[in-house]
Amino acid sequence: MFDFDATLPFMALQFLLLAALLNVIFYKPLTKALDDRDNYIRTNTLDARERLAKAERLATEYEQQLTDARRQSQATVEAAQLEAKKITAEKIAEAQKEAQSQREQAAVEIEQQKQEAMRTLEQRVDALSRQILEKLLGSVPVR
Repeated sequence: MFDFDATLPFMALQFLLLAALLNVIFYKPLTKALDDRDNYIRTNTLDARERLAKAERLATEYEQQLTDARRQSQATVEAAQLEAKKITAEKIAEAQKEAQSQREQAAVEIEQQKQEAMRTLEQRVDALSRQILEKLLGSVPVR
């Protein structure tokens, strides 16, 4: 069936040369290009993962800072409200004390005026009583 003559080694040699030539000309550059592409994809994937992780870290950090800022501003607002309430309460207490003082002073003045009016009335009543007695009794000297 098969003839093993001189053409078989020549054909084997031709095949080996063709395989070596194809390896040098075609397969090595092709495998180098595929390896370069694989390295490029791997590098870009790792870089993208690192950037994504960094972006997630930054987003978490910014959210934490925003939460802290909100909490701090809320505390500041509450402190300002408490301070305003305290000042308002002090002013109200001060106004109430002043009003109470003015009421007491007015009451004292009214009492003084009342006492003076009573004295004046007593004096007038005495004077009128004398005049009435003098008119009723005539010019009788009062003893």
